[in-house]
Amino acid sequence: MTMMAHLPAPGGTPPPYAPPPPPPSDALSSIQQRVWTGSIALSIRLSAAESRTYDQTDPYLVHHARLSYLPFLLPQLRAFFEHALIAAAGDVRAHDGWFSVEGVPLRWHYPLGLLYDLFAAVGPAAAAAAGETTFPAPWEVEVHFGAWPDEQLVRLDAEGRVMHDAFINSVKEADFLRNGTAKGIMALSKEDSTQLWRAVQDHGWSNYHAIHQKLLNPAGARLRHVPLRVYLPSASASASASASAAAASHDPTTTTGRLRVVQSLIPLWTATQDLQTIGSALHQMLPTLFPSRQTPVYARPVLHGVVVPMSAPVEDLMRYAAYADGWIHLTVAFGGRV
Repeated sequence: MTMMAHLPAPGGTPPPYAPPPPPPSDALSSIQQRVWTGSIALSIRLSAAESRTYDQTDPYLVHHARLSYLPFLLPQLRAFFEHALIAAAGDVRAHDGWFSVEGVPLRWHYPLGLLYDLFAAVGPAAAAAAGETTFPAPWEVEVHFGAWPDEQLVRLDAEGRVMHDAFINSVKEADFLRNGTAKGIMALSKEDSTQLWRAVQDHGWSNYHAIHQKLLNPAGARLRHVPLRVYLPSASASASASASAAAASHDPTTTTGRLRVVQSLIPLWTATQDLQTIGSALHQMLPTLFPSRQTPVYARPVLHGVVVPMSAPVEDLMRYAAYADGWIHLTVAFGGRV
């Protein structure tokens, strides 16, 4: 992953206002397109407890966009598995569906790519060591239409308002972090807001890009911070003892089930007026786990299934490799995973 070089402002200080962003290089444009078109092969099976044929029901095979969300598949899954459901078809609603992997409910408000990187991703080095091809098998996911895990997941609704509100709230959070205010997203017209959500639902690049650029380049404002979250396993069998201890020793985090979500204010420039890189940002957020700004010691940052160079500027990642909600959702790979 090659990122565009930036030059510091005179005297090492960031500019007092937001100049128009330079046009992306061919490499950055390529990254942006590959991020948007990236997909994951899924093999989705109906929960054996809800199937007339127990675990013999044929799976639903599909490629789904990394930037998209699993609940968008529920209407198709409800129709595909209708003949196999034990419950009467009229009693099963698409929005009652939820997903799990090895018995762990998947958070429906997480993008698919983030879920995959958290639960299933295996890097090239680990795959080669295991003798695997470069084309991994479809990710096996289970869908349920009953016994909703209320203690772990917020229920969906038939109109899709719960999903819409969760996404827009995440966009607002990202906008507030970037600019110190959410005026950008709040100032969007109803038509623009609707276009943004429909573009996410339909995975339409041109419609999404037009609105997202308005949020990334607010008139007369200077970008302040990068929306960055780091997701850590609270206990990882694949992590070395040192890495596990390093991950466990740091705060502040939000513990979410088996995950710890770390978030901090990450400016575009460091305190010494150097360009902020993913290495310097991770050193600021998790200094024990990332003691070096240049070299991954205990773990490596992963975004969209790719190990991110520690030298990658965070602004480039924000502009060209963020998820659809504007966040850089970064996972951490330990030991043999990368």
